[in-house]
Amino acid sequence: MLLLFCYSGILLLVVVVVVVVVPVVLVLVVVVVVVVVVVAAAAVAAVPLVVAVVVAVAVVVVVVMVL
Repeated sequence: MLLLFCYSGILLLVVVVVVVVVPVVLVLVVVVVVVVVVVAAAAVAAVPLVVAVVVAVAVVVVVVMVL
């Protein structure tokens, strides 16, 4: 009986760990994936902006040199 109680306690502990830990891990994974995607999207979106700024600065420098 005591052995059965111990086993049921261990089983309950395993169930609690699975029920608590698995959703937390899944949420963390989803958050990490979303952050990575957002950062990647921001980096891709920033590339044309950086190019535009560099081109604008180059044009200004050329115009100033010509004048």
